[in-house]
Amino acid sequence: MTTTGQDTNAVRAMRGLADDRSSVRLRAALAVGSAPDPVFVDPLVERCAVEPDFYVRDLLTWALTRHPAALTLPLLLDEIRSERTQARSQALHTLSKIGDRQAWPAITRALLTDAEDEVARSAWRAAVVLVPEGAEPGLAAVLATQLGRGERETQLSLSRALVALGDVITPALHGATTAPEPRVRAHAIATQRLLSDPDTGFESAIEEAKRVVALGGYSAEGQ
Repeated sequence: MTTTGQDTNAVRAMRGLADDRSSVRLRAALAVGSAPDPVFVDPLVERCAVEPDFYVRDLLTWALTRHPAALTLPLLLDEIRSERTQARSQALHTLSKIGDRQAWPAITRALLTDAEDEVARSAWRAAVVLVPEGAEPGLAAVLATQLGRGERETQLSLSRALVALGDVITPALHGATTAPEPRVRAHAIATQRLLSDPDTGFESAIEEAKRVVALGGYSAEGQ
């Protein structure tokens, strides 16, 4: 039995994806994405779950987007139910890049409120890309339950996701501005300001909102 050049390249690429050197893994991911083949889909998804290097993970996702969604979606939808944090997060990130709305039903409330910030952030981004027309208000209501969560990176990610939904987020933000927790109120106010003025920086918006909440000078009336 002879081995074709294509088979040899596939074996070399799959070995490269598991190499100890990130530079080799990077080249392997680039090669796989440049010459898509169904044989690569399983190894790419598996590698996404454990790849430690951000840049390699980004290329793994790119390589997956180069393959037919009919092949990648089933595996990615399995991954978002994984017990491994990175597997869930990277699968969600890849789904957001593929952008196929068939994946929308899998973006559950459990994922949007996942205890791991990394997973939740990926779920927020994926949800905004995949949400079908008419489902935005419901998504906004779920996302609003996460206001005040985490550190700046997480709060910024949530604000960006909410603002990307547009004016449908107004009722959810309005309710959050009267929440008992100051962090929630401040985050809601900052997000309102980002919605009304996208050029406002998040840092300045959140700092101003915190001052307003601390002074008790904010009223939701008329917002």
